[in-house]
Amino acid sequence: METTTDSKRHIALTSAEISNLWTTYMNNSMAQCVLNYFIHSVEDQEIREIVTYSLDISTTLLDKIQNIFAQENFPIPVGFTENDVNIHASRLFSDELIINYIDQMAKSGFIAYGLSTGLSSRLDIQDLFNEAIDMNQKANKKTKEILLNKGLHIRPPSLAPPKEVDFVEHQSFLTGWFGRRKPLLAVEIMNIFHNLQTNSIGKAVITGFAQTAQTEDTRDYFQRGKEIASKHVKIFQSLFTKEDIPAPETWDDDVLPSTDPPFSDKLMMFHVSMLSAMGMGNYGTSLSTSTRRDLATHYTRLLAEAGRYAEDGANITIKHGWMEQPPQSVNSDDIIKRK
Repeated sequence: METTTDSKRHIALTSAEISNLWTTYMNNSMAQCVLNYFIHSVEDQEIREIVTYSLDISTTLLDKIQNIFAQENFPIPVGFTENDVNIHASRLFSDELIINYIDQMAKSGFIAYGLSTGLSSRLDIQDLFNEAIDMNQKANKKTKEILLNKGLHIRPPSLAPPKEVDFVEHQSFLTGWFGRRKPLLAVEIMNIFHNLQTNSIGKAVITGFAQTAQTEDTRDYFQRGKEIASKHVKIFQSLFTKEDIPAPETWDDDVLPSTDPPFSDKLMMFHVSMLSAMGMGNYGTSLSTSTRRDLATHYTRLLAEAGRYAEDGANITIKHGWMEQPPQSVNSDDIIKRK
């Protein structure tokens, strides 16, 4: 039977909690730098307000996680600092791209914080991620309001409601390459639209990074990423074109012709790594909900290409000494060898 002393004993963080807190800290440390630059480069006052609100969220989460790590005697990550951003650099992105970037990051936040809440055992950690979801929700709503008011919000394609409930009767429901190809399901249209948007914004962001990178290998890496994103955009656009579904616009023209670097190469490599991870997650989800064989083939191939690109990026980051090691288990063999 649990004693009073036992019930009040300190409960150590689980591996899931440590991992999610560490990742959240690193991501918001980077976001703090990016948003600080955006505040100084954005021109529209309403958009500046949502950038400021987003920055406040990142600052709040960083402070709370620092306190938790301090209480747990866990080393606080280095992350990213004022040395990784030049807030006075020339404008690199348009206001429209900035607010759409914030909108996409908020969508990713729902997934990350929702999963972190579900995997948390300690109630104080669960409370932190629930608070993150609440703040993210408010930021998402504010962003949507601005996008709608300015006529900048791009809605997913609409569908006419079916006249009646129907059931699948033929195996052709699963075909894609040959035979009678069924129309796209609503969930498949949703995923194609989302992947189109994330790749379009990713392409614009990485184009800006390629323009301002200081080292040759990172510049080449960003240029390659731009080409990959462009190819993926064209694939998703072609899927819509074949179904007579209008494809959303891209943000190619919203990257300004500046070569003045606002961010360190270290920060940009981390950011692209994060975008790659998000993309692979989106492709995995899309693959699991696609019934047509041609879609499954596309997602499998694109997922593999994104994985190879991410691995090459990790190698560049390690070579330059920019990769901060995530928390890991103790290797008993290494301890033995030290004796």
